[in-house]
This record gives sequence, C-alpha cells and structure tokens, in this order.
Amino acid sequence: MSALIEPDQLAHEDDLIWLEDTDLLEYVRQTLDRLPTRAGRPAYHRAGRMVGYAVLGTGAKSSRASGTFLRRVFFLLPHDRDQEPDGLYASAAPSEAVDPRTLAPRVKGYKTERSEGGPASDAMREMGITLPKS
Repeated sequence: MSALIEPDQLAHEDDLIWLEDTDLLEYVRQTLDRLPTRAGRPAYHRAGRMVGYAVLGTGAKSSRASGTFLRRVFFLLPHDRDQEPDGLYASAAPSEAVDPRTLAPRVKGYKTERSEGGPASDAMREMGITLPKS
C-alpha cells in the first residue's frame, strides 16, 4: 500500500518509466516488488496491466537474503476506474492508489481530489479534511 512505502525505500530511484499516458489516468496503484534487476521492464504477474515501473541507480544494493532489488511497480486492475468508470471506484480509490501527476523518482506521491473521483464530500469538508486539487 502507498501509505506503507517509506521514503528510504525510494532513495535509489533514478527514473520512472511509464508504459501509458498518465495524463489519461486519474490514479495508478503502486507497490514495492522484489525484482532481480535494478532496471528494465519487470515481469508482470497480476491481473490487469502494468502501467509503469521505477529504475534504480547503480548505488542500489540488493537484498543479502534474496539478491533482489526493491522497486516500485505501477498498475491497474480490471475493475479500476479507467475500465469501469461507474464501478466500485467511481467515487473513491484503492488504498494503494495515487494520482500519477504527483509521482516522481524518490517521491511516493499522494491522493488528490482527482484520484478520489471528484471534489471532497460534505463529510470531509465538515471534518476539515482536504485533498490537493492537483
């Protein structure tokens, strides 16, 4: 989940590679995967599709136990808003989702009104909770 990603886990990112135009996506899911390489397109074994991934610099160290590297992978599932605009996430986003416009190497990104499906609800406004409009 996005909230569980720590800044030090992203410290060796050099670039984010996008496989799709992120201007068309209101959110992407992100996860940290253990991968055998620092760079290159990783294998993808989830439902849905990979929309991007991180490339690590040469300073990134592999895990002593597994020899793998911790890299971000960005993806969407078949029931996400881009495929089912009136579906489960019509007015919300999954916990690991962030607005792709808020992502950069070494920056984990965050939710925005756009990624959450629209303007803040009345309940959010009453509680003083606001999301960036990015």
